[in-house]
Amino acid sequence: MTVFHRNEKKEPLPETLKGGVVAIGNFDGVHRGHRSVLERALSLAQERGVPALVLTFEPHPRTVFRPGSPVFRLTPAPLKARLLEAMGFGCVIDYPFDEDFADRSAEEFIQTILVDWLDAAAVVTGFDFHFGKGREGGPAFLMASGEKHGFTVALVDAFRDENVEVISSSRIRTLLTEGHVSEAAGLLGYRFTVEAEVIGGEKLGRQLGYPTANMQLPPEVDLKAGIYAVRFRRPDGSLHDGVASYGRRPTVTQNGAPLLETFLFDFSGSLYGEICAVSFFGYLREELKFDGLEPLVVQMKRDEEEARALLSGVTPLGALDRAICFHG
Repeated sequence: MTVFHRNEKKEPLPETLKGGVVAIGNFDGVHRGHRSVLERALSLAQERGVPALVLTFEPHPRTVFRPGSPVFRLTPAPLKARLLEAMGFGCVIDYPFDEDFADRSAEEFIQTILVDWLDAAAVVTGFDFHFGKGREGGPAFLMASGEKHGFTVALVDAFRDENVEVISSSRIRTLLTEGHVSEAAGLLGYRFTVEAEVIGGEKLGRQLGYPTANMQLPPEVDLKAGIYAVRFRRPDGSLHDGVASYGRRPTVTQNGAPLLETFLFDFSGSLYGEICAVSFFGYLREELKFDGLEPLVVQMKRDEEEARALLSGVTPLGALDRAICFHG
């Protein structure tokens, strides 16, 4: 089933998507906590034989309210949509979030979006979901609105990990800023993944025998600088193991902008202009400044060996991990 994007708020929704079960939230990361809400929506939709939809908001509300400090997105909209599609949703609505939308009353949100536009049969969201101007709408308001307008409401409690800690997007962001990509993967349920266009570089890696696919990530990405074992996916779906460096390349540049440079194992060919994905399987070491290129190459060989060893034994963490990081 294809994912249906709705970016224009005044555009009518196709009749085939009306009357469905709507999961509402930002769902940044589509992590295990989010999936307790999302799976409940899928289950209800299957029981009722109606469409399952996700209503999310673009850009992230925190970016609108605090434009000077945009949020580190775990899953930008295209990646989020693919993860939701892999879960089984047939419609992802990226609703435009701006100051005008933020000023709408809770009642207007219910009437214009859930009732008039979506004709929702059921709404599923987290127990702490608030909406409308000043966050005036909360769980009690939503439940009362459902009784008034004829849709059911399911509120899902916060999902906790094996240590009884709540799984949250902010917790995962903190782990990534510290380089703990394996722990982050345990909370996400899949390996943290970024997407970007492969751009031209200084071609120094090619001269050293390690040609790299270079990507410029958004400035708000706060991934710890260092060397990682990764898996690289091209637009055609082909996968390549590799080792990636993220940082400012202190051995060869002065105050360079952060760059993700991935050396693909056993690959030759041009990747320029392709929108590719890099999934992070393990943090190998910190970014270091070497005294010249020769010791850098020696270390790069060690990094390659360690990454090959780590990646040779990896298995999927679950269905989403298999969908984006593995064949089949």
